[in-house]
Amino acid sequence: MTTETTTPLVTDAEIEAGRQAWLLDRAHVFHSWSAQDQIKPMTVLRAEGSHIWDGEGNRLLDFSSQLVNTNIGHQHPKVVAAIQEQAAKLCTIAPQHVNDARSEAARLIAGITPGDLNHVFFTNGGADAVEHAIRMARLHTGRQKVLSAYRSYHGGTQLAVNVTGDPRRFPNDYSSEGVVHFMPAYPYRSYFGSTTEAEETERALRHLEDMIVLEGPQNIAALILETVPGTAGIYVPPAGYLQGVRELTRKYGIVYIADEVMAGFGRTGRWFAVEHWDVVPDLLTFAKGVNSGYVPLGGVAVSEAIFDTFRERVYPGGLTYSGHPLACAAAVATINAMRDDKMVENAARLGEEVIGPRLREIAARHPSVGEVRGLGCFWSVELVKDRATREPLAAYGGSSPAMNELVAELKAGGLMPFANFNRIHVVPPLNTSDADVLHGLEILDAALDAADRHTN
Repeated sequence: MTTETTTPLVTDAEIEAGRQAWLLDRAHVFHSWSAQDQIKPMTVLRAEGSHIWDGEGNRLLDFSSQLVNTNIGHQHPKVVAAIQEQAAKLCTIAPQHVNDARSEAARLIAGITPGDLNHVFFTNGGADAVEHAIRMARLHTGRQKVLSAYRSYHGGTQLAVNVTGDPRRFPNDYSSEGVVHFMPAYPYRSYFGSTTEAEETERALRHLEDMIVLEGPQNIAALILETVPGTAGIYVPPAGYLQGVRELTRKYGIVYIADEVMAGFGRTGRWFAVEHWDVVPDLLTFAKGVNSGYVPLGGVAVSEAIFDTFRERVYPGGLTYSGHPLACAAAVATINAMRDDKMVENAARLGEEVIGPRLREIAARHPSVGEVRGLGCFWSVELVKDRATREPLAAYGGSSPAMNELVAELKAGGLMPFANFNRIHVVPPLNTSDADVLHGLEILDAALDAADRHTN
């Protein structure tokens, strides 16, 4: 399995066109999550496989999968062809009508989701998938409150950003949304003084049940949890934690929503991360990897019990582009390509045999590495000033000169990183070749010397 590129060198004409695009961008484009005058966005001229070409024609190994969504890499020929064929046949149609691309995408998704999640409500992305999953839960239960973990991310729309448990919520935080946050199980930075994973599981679950009781279980519609939190740190839940969460939601009649927007579709070495712990949620949100972001698509996989609520009762929600034919055709081609090329199995192998072992070797050499953790092609390198105190290399919610220096070193070495706060995430496409993964980790290894200079 390989993602070796065959694209020729970028031409001078392409570079000049990229410069003109950059000028137009700065004149007219309003960028997300940014102070507009403080950013210098990178131009991308091309992308193929596991590589992108920047505005100056430099080739970079994409260790970010962009926003951890290009799970099958860039410009996969089978998916590009499927989009072209669908465009020639039926570009768009209103969601009240049947179209074969949506029907087949729903069948394929239902075939790989766990348990009885056999019905699919399509959205345009992960945030609106979260919004609709919570709406379904509230209507199903007749309750209002939603429990969500700190150190989480669930989207940028109004309810989704309030459900989010990271600093991006702060400017948009409204108590009227009915969201209550709880402390997650996070062994490396335990909020419960735990010294073992077993302690962390027991104490985190006790805390969660206390929260449920104190908030009034009769008022709580849903608990939403990223199976393996993504942007918040790729901290893998300790043994028994997710099973315990599921037991608590059953005990108190709370709808359990598994947010698999980032962790799903093979990223952790299983189709969905919940499979690692044999947990079946009531609702499962997805997006990103469902078609590698080639055309915007997300959705909610719905259990039979919640589907039954809306058999004779109108579900008050929908989107103009729900189940868009181009997006669904891309999803069908993506899922089939992942199966044909055994990308999920390859992600598991890369994590177990290449990424994990190599990151642990790197960690042993660099005092700036506090911990490495992950599954499949979903890993985090947590950077610290001091291993003993675990003081982060950048404050929660911000960056630092040390992190900026490290990111610059990575890019100079030919790597496109995913950086957040004090972490570098190792999240390449699932079909990246072993040679490319090892090369990327060599770049990371060398660049970490810059971080080491900032340790105590």
